[in-house]
Amino acid sequence: MKKRNRILIIIAVVVAVAAAVIAYVLSRPTFVQDYHIEDTSSITKIFLADKEDNEVTLTREADSSWTVNGEYAANQPLVDLLLETLNTMRIRQQVNKNAVPNAIKDIAAHGIKVEIYQNEPFINWFGGRLKLFTREKLTTTYYVGRETQDHLASFMYRKGDGVPYIIHIPGFRGFLTPRFVTDPLKWRSHLIVDLNVHDLQRIELEIPEQQEESFAIVRDGDGFAMEMLQSHQRVNGFDTARVAQMLSSFTWLNFDEFASIVPNTFADSCVQGQPRAILRITDTKGNQSEVKTYIKYNNPDDLKVMPDPNMYEVFDLNRLYAIVSHGGSTSDNPGDTVLIQYFVFDNILQPASYFLGADKTAFAR
Repeated sequence: MKKRNRILIIIAVVVAVAAAVIAYVLSRPTFVQDYHIEDTSSITKIFLADKEDNEVTLTREADSSWTVNGEYAANQPLVDLLLETLNTMRIRQQVNKNAVPNAIKDIAAHGIKVEIYQNEPFINWFGGRLKLFTREKLTTTYYVGRETQDHLASFMYRKGDGVPYIIHIPGFRGFLTPRFVTDPLKWRSHLIVDLNVHDLQRIELEIPEQQEESFAIVRDGDGFAMEMLQSHQRVNGFDTARVAQMLSSFTWLNFDEFASIVPNTFADSCVQGQPRAILRITDTKGNQSEVKTYIKYNNPDDLKVMPDPNMYEVFDLNRLYAIVSHGGSTSDNPGDTVLIQYFVFDNILQPASYFLGADKTAFAR
């Protein structure tokens, strides 16, 4: 009897100790290590929103490309950087207990909400060797706060954790907050076309103020021919090397940036007039992209303080405004007003005389 009572007492003590340990563990925040997303290839969608009512949804399409808000092609390098961040970020340390209330308050006031959706199997047996009934699921929600005092990490809170953490990327000297962009425009691709020579059907350059210099390069069997737009006649003796250089410029052709994010831009007034040039690019599938270019003027207010206005450089010598559209601009789809660099378009925006052996003259300068 005594032996039985002793066993019951021991069992009761063990149970009490176990209960106390469990209660203690559950009552205190646990320092986790798996803060990052191990398999970013399973991510199907990322939603970001800030306190200024900016929000954006990045979606992985069936061909593994990404779109912005289901409408525009995404800036792939920026998407890759975000995926890399989610994969490589680690906990540097837990926020000090006394600093937790202020950290949570600051994240609540200024944080960026980030929802991660992944394809996950409903059945995942034998260490992942048997996966069945895969479906999209919201797996993780982060709240990304501001940078730490040393600018080498960011405060972050993950839904379900007891406390926020200080998150960094080992070896990276910088904080992570700027990588979680909430402006949809900044996520959009700057790509105009990405066509190699074999994919080009027709390149047309119209110069409204110099119609005699307007021309087209058109596919002719395995090669290309040149024709004048004004007379609709083909010409012989064009410089094949210069034409080849032009045609090679349509591989990964990008604009510089959206004009709407350039401070103090005068795009509205600049693009109301006649285009300086109209570039139309048609591929072998019949898809057409159009680029209308306009002179970019420097700030006209600067003229007021110049001692000699005649010496003031009126035009921007580095960049042009352009309206880029795909399938042709319409009232419903006028295109995007952007900035392009002369350096990038130098081999493209040349008059017909340049390709007919005349000296190089950049008409748009």
